[in-house]
Amino acid sequence: MVELAAILDWAALHDGWPTLAWVSAGLLLAGVVKGATGLGYATCALPFLVAGLGLKPAMAIVLLPALATNVAVALTTGHLVETVRRFRTLYASMVPGIAVGIALLVWINQAVAVKTLGVLIVGYVAWTLLRPRMQLSRAAAFRLQLPVGFLNGMLTGLTGSQVMPLFPYMMSLNLDSDRLVQAINFAVLVCSLVLASGLIATGIMTPQLLGLSFLSVLPALSGVEIGSRLRKFIPAEEFRRLVLLVLLLMGVAMILR
Repeated sequence: MVELAAILDWAALHDGWPTLAWVSAGLLLAGVVKGATGLGYATCALPFLVAGLGLKPAMAIVLLPALATNVAVALTTGHLVETVRRFRTLYASMVPGIAVGIALLVWINQAVAVKTLGVLIVGYVAWTLLRPRMQLSRAAAFRLQLPVGFLNGMLTGLTGSQVMPLFPYMMSLNLDSDRLVQAINFAVLVCSLVLASGLIATGIMTPQLLGLSFLSVLPALSGVEIGSRLRKFIPAEEFRRLVLLVLLLMGVAMILR
């Protein structure tokens, strides 16, 4: 059990309560966005956390909230056995990809990893806004599972963002909404669990960060609940475009840092 005193000691080394307030606000806002629009939780939360803490602590803290906001969807949407059977090569190839990505994270200059995250966020926003019409045949989709899974895993291990190239790949398969949500969320679940193991093994996930990640589940789930309620009162597409614009600006800022 991580002691509260250890968490407070960590906070004191990172500008104390203002940093915790900023992180909490980012986690809550990402939850609101997830609940209102369905956009990826980690991708929305990471820019705020990176701005306040740096990339490695941000990747560690966002893990448990991202798991909490995705695990229920991944396991209760239906079609779980069918989804795992169909995309087993993709899911399996994420594991060595994440290992390579974490090795790169430990080895390369952090500025490079942050810029890579910025590029991924900009690419995700561009794809989501433009929604290019692509459709892969079943044979092509099967052949691409290994490279897509490995590359997605590598970028997850390097940046903590789990959406590229997974999101465009899944969107090009013409799946019905339940199967699409199931396939993407199960991939996020696999990535989060493997990434957590890797961050613990390399020492990036410290006991203090694990404690903060655990505490961060509350604002994340509260945000999802708020976002789900807001969906009834706000034009979802307009809110989605506004959020994507903010993400785009933050992604560009990361690239230019």
